[in-house]
Amino acid sequence: QVQLVESGGGLVQEGGSLRLSCAVSGQSFRPYAMAWFRQVPGKEREFVAAIGLSAGGTIYGDSMKARFTISRDSAKNTVYLQMNSLKPEDTAVYYCAADSHRSTWSAGGYEYWGQGTRVTVSS
Repeated sequence: QVQLVESGGGLVQEGGSLRLSCAVSGQSFRPYAMAWFRQVPGKEREFVAAIGLSAGGTIYGDSMKARFTISRDSAKNTVYLQMNSLKPEDTAVYYCAADSHRSTWSAGGYEYWGQGTRVTVSS
């Protein structure tokens, strides 16, 4: 059984930083890519960033690259999201996703999802 476990969310003041982590576990599962999405109530899930576990190639959602950085530790099947200069509009539940075949901005392209970690940015 494949599991994705996110951590690192919480409450932070505007302008602050947070680092999210997502670890994948599951016998014989080797993700090709992992990604972060975020969602607020009433809106579609928004693509934040994705990274290839092997080569480390990255893609970012619109306007995300300026303040967010995705990285990975391939040996640990773990991906990170460093978020800087946080704004109240970054408040959302952040989800980690993994896929064994592709790296994409589309939520539909990922096989496995974590349960999410909540990020709240206060003004």
